[in-house]
Formats: sequence, C-alpha cells, structure tokens
Amino acid sequence: MNFQGLQAKYRRLFVESAAWKLLKVDNAPYILAFIADLFSEESEVPYGRARILLDAEIERSRELGIWPTETSAATYLNQWIKNGWLREMDDSLTKTDASEIALRFCKGLDERNSGTTASHLRIVQEAVRDLAVAISPNVDERVTLLESKKAEIQREIEALQAGIVPVLSESEQRERIREIYQLASVLTGDFRRVEDEIRVLDKEFRVKIIEGDISRGDVLLSVMEREALLSTTDAGSAFEGFFQLLCDQNRSMEFREQLRSILSRPVGQQLSGSQHQFLSHLMRELSRESERVFRVRRRTEEGLRSYIESGAAAENQAVDRLLSKLERQAVLLRDEGLDLTTETGLSLPVGPIEIKSPESMKLRSPDDKLDTSGVEENANRREPSAHVLDCLDAVQVRQVAYQVLNTLRERGPMSIARLADENPLTSGLEELVAYLRVAKAVDATMLDEKEDVIVVDKQGITLKASIPTYLLTAELFPEDIDELAL
Repeated sequence: MNFQGLQAKYRRLFVESAAWKLLKVDNAPYILAFIADLFSEESEVPYGRARILLDAEIERSRELGIWPTETSAATYLNQWIKNGWLREMDDSLTKTDASEIALRFCKGLDERNSGTTASHLRIVQEAVRDLAVAISPNVDERVTLLESKKAEIQREIEALQAGIVPVLSESEQRERIREIYQLASVLTGDFRRVEDEIRVLDKEFRVKIIEGDISRGDVLLSVMEREALLSTTDAGSAFEGFFQLLCDQNRSMEFREQLRSILSRPVGQQLSGSQHQFLSHLMRELSRESERVFRVRRRTEEGLRSYIESGAAAENQAVDRLLSKLERQAVLLRDEGLDLTTETGLSLPVGPIEIKSPESMKLRSPDDKLDTSGVEENANRREPSAHVLDCLDAVQVRQVAYQVLNTLRERGPMSIARLADENPLTSGLEELVAYLRVAKAVDATMLDEKEDVIVVDKQGITLKASIPTYLLTAELFPEDIDELAL
C-alpha cells in the first residue's frame, strides 16, 4: 500500500477508532487511570459503586488541583459509555475492546521489552512447526515432521535420565515468565472483541428488520444465519476454540497447577505484585469472562427472537403508517377551517390510545405562513450601503488559521495569549473565538491553568478574557488548512 493509501487508512482510524479517541482526549490520563484502578481486581463493577468511587476521586483531585473539573461522575460515566470506552449491562460496568487497547498501549510504553528475545523466537518456531504439520497435504511429510518432534523429545528424556538437567539462567527465567504474562494479558481483549461483534450484528439485524419487508420465516432463517456467521468471525472462532480448551477438565486442571507451580518458585518474584496476582487468578478470570460473553450472546439472541416472534417490528411499521395518515387528515381538517376542538368518536385499534380531537394530537405540520404585509419594497442598488459593508466585515476563521500557522512556524510553540501578543486582537470577542476554534480543530493540548487575553473590539473598547490555556504547535496543522473543520 502506498503513502496515500496508508494515510487515508490512518486518517479513517483517527476519526473512527474509539481507542484512538480515548488516547487523544484532553483528560485521557484521568479516564485511563480510573478505568485501570476500577477494574484492577475484578472485571465487572456495579454502576453505583463506580459512580461513588469516581465522585470521590474527582473531589480529591479538585482539592489537590490536579483535575479542576465541575462535571459530575454520572455525566462522565454516561459519556464514556456513549463513546464506547465502558459497557453497561444489568447495571454493571465492564471494559470494552477500545479501553483494553488503550490501556495495553500505555502499559506497553511503561513495560517495554526487547522485541528480539529468545522466547519470542521460540514461540514463533513452535507455531511454525505446528502449522506446517497441520496444513501439510503430504502424509509422508507429516510423518517426517512428527518423527523429528518425537526424536527431539526422546533426546530430552534420555538426557534427564542420564542426570543432565539443563537449568535456565536468571535472565532467561525472567524473560520467559514476563512473556507468559504479556501473552496472558491480551486474552481478555479477545472477549471484548467478541462482545463488540455480537452487539454490532444485533444492531445491523434490527435495522434490516425495520427497513425490509420480509416474512417471519425469512427473519428466523436470517437469525440462524447470523448466529452461524458470528462463529466464523476472527474473534468468534478464536473464542469458540478457546472455550473448548477451557471446558477440557484435564487440560484446565493441568494448566492451573502448572501456573501455581511456576508462581511458587523464585522465578515468580520477577513479576510485580499486580502481575503475580493476575496470573494467579488467570483461570478464574477467564471463566468469568467467557461466562459474560455467553450471557451477552444469550441476551442478544433472546431479545431478537422475542422481538421477531411478537411481531413488534411489523406492528411498529403499521402504527407509523397509520399515525402519518391521521396527521395528514388532521392537517387537511385544519386547512379547511374546521373547529379542531370538536369531539369525535375516533378510536385506534392498536392499544389504549384515545384521541378526543385533532387538536390533542401532536402534529408534524408546517409552520404558519410568513406575514409579509408590513414589508416595504426597496429598489436594488449597485453600490452596497455602509451598513451592509459593516455587517460583512466579519472575522474569517480560515485566515486566522493561516496567520496562527505562520506565527508558530516563525516563533515556535505558543499559547493563544502569546499569539495575541504577537498579533493583537482588534476585532473583539469574535476574533478570540476564531482562535479558540482553530485550537480545537487541531486538537491542541489543553493545560490545567488558565490565561488572560487582551481583546480590543471595533469601537476601541479593551476587554480582558480568561480562557483555558491551549498549547499550539505547527506540527498539529495539516498540510492543507482547508482540511480543518472550522
């Protein structure tokens, strides 16, 4: 893919990715810190407890001066749910795939490991060998590969029987156990992806039901097809395979005992306290996560089936058509000059709806005609008046953007107050608003403190405005200023 294709792809992700939106918002450190702390010991937290905890953190941060916000905890939580950073079901909150990706990215910055470790190479080699055996159509080739693997295992057995016990060095042990933690920590992200795919399929299918005119049999057939489709997606098939392994009692017990054995040895001290706790509770956490996926999937399927079998979709369409017809008739009655408060015997056979008169209906009718009786007609003139020219003398936001970019290229990073010192604001608050619009359009960093800006309006009156401090740099601007949403 060439540069143009890649930049188009990344620009789309920049706009659409919920994880990228989380990382670039001004209060991202506070959001990520709260989510990481809230779900540090459990993967599902009641909404009420989360609201109380966030209220306490906001109050404490406000007293310390590190998060001067006046927004309530409930508003923040609802906004994070709407943005796809948290998920609410049955009055409980869980992380989403977007928040998992953002947290994993931040954790990776703090826990960077060498990308060329021996454990990485060993994992790749074993995966390549297993895949080569699994996909080879040649029976002799498969036998040869398996014989080679068998001979390698036999050599290890003979060495151990001869008293030769290879011991990993301390650095190798540290490297391998950290690799185990890194691989295990991404498992929960697979569950989040499965949940997201279930919800997307549910939404798409409901839209299809509403927009299409299909029979109930076709709808049920489509539901079964969608259920089969879910298991064929990348996340769905990965989850199906994982759950089969999780249900294998022997392998699960073996895995749990091996983890306990590793963590009880000195190599377990190479992990931090949170990493050690995560691995010690890994099987329990995976069981809970898989159960929640099944609960979401079961809830979605039951909701779809009840929605279809009750005929709610068809009834909604019929009611909408009937109400639209009634509204058109009521508008015709009003236009004919009839008294809209007249009692009628109108009744609708769709439930306990009772309409006594057309006036009691909330009509979606056009506005009244504009009264132009007092309008005076003036002859057109080729020369605009002074009043018209004064109205047209408005601040051009795009010109302000060009001016800001040129100043930043010459002087370096600046705030709006320093930009106003370099280029005094002479068009009043409208020009200051233009500077703020430019700062928001380029996603300038908003600092904690505020700053004062001196503004002079067109009449020469001097004003002092207190605004948030935005740090602008030339690198934030796109190559084409016209791309900015101003």
